Amino acid sequence: MNSKEPSTESANRPRVLVVDDDNEITEALRYALESQGFDVAIASDGNQGLAMAEKYTPDLLILDMMMPKRSGFLVLEQLRREGRTDVRVIMITGNEGSRHQQYAELLGVDDYIRKPFPMDRLVASARRLLKLEESQ
Repeated sequence: MNSKEPSTESANRPRVLVVDDDNEITEALRYALESQGFDVAIASDGNQGLAMAEKYTPDLLILDMMMPKRSGFLVLEQLRREGRTDVRVIMITGNEGSRHQQYAELLGVDDYIRKPFPMDRLVASARRLLKLEESQ
């Protein structure tokens, strides 16, 4: 497994859990988000993402739609069934269909970003969703 948990010295930094099976994407997201002061944990599939969401209690979940073992939709459905409506969610996908975006919005996704995307677009969304000052 490719589970990478954040360090313990980052207790008051915003917590982001990235769930994506593409290692290049997760490492690029980790680098971009950590450089902006976020505490980042990585899960490489949906099942691992669910387990880490319970343990890590992220402020923001960045969730790939299509992954092995459990899709981003199934992860989000499970979190919502468990009453986890407090976590903000950005769904990232290579899928072009508007039907998928509509379903994501129905599940309460805060932002839906199609791949490939400029990294500053995702970082700006994370900052906006967590109401962080631009001057940080």
